[in-house]
Amino acid sequence: MNLNNLTPAAGSVKTRKRIGRGTGSGLGRTSTRGHKGAKSRSGYTRLAGFEGGQMPIQRRLPKFGFKNINRVEYKAINLDVLQSLAESKKLDKIGLEELREAGYVNKTAKVKILGKGTLTAKIEVSANAFSKSAEEAIVAAGGSVVKI
Repeated sequence: MNLNNLTPAAGSVKTRKRIGRGTGSGLGRTSTRGHKGAKSRSGYTRLAGFEGGQMPIQRRLPKFGFKNINRVEYKAINLDVLQSLAESKKLDKIGLEELREAGYVNKTAKVKILGKGTLTAKIEVSANAFSKSAEEAIVAAGGSVVKI
């Protein structure tokens, strides 16, 4: 084997389609664009949503709903998560920083504590929002609630 007789594997290299090089090439005349119409012209760009003249779907379907720009999204954390965190890390205060370190929320998330599960640990919980049942359960366990 020498450099002068190296070749690519059979079938791995295809020859480029040379369109618009005369009728003898088999790819001349219309140059694979079909006959006439906007798509055969140079510089053609189809408008987004154009369906060949038929009524486009975004005009056929009715408008509905809206996006509330003032909506506040919370990451939900349940009481059973707080209980397991308090037991595993031996914590008496749980806030956003502890939840971030444990991997439950990211640094920009707002947290709401929800009342699913049971809480027996006496802990001080600080979060952006609390459900009524969660707040009652934390206070009943001897802990305290701090709204940020």
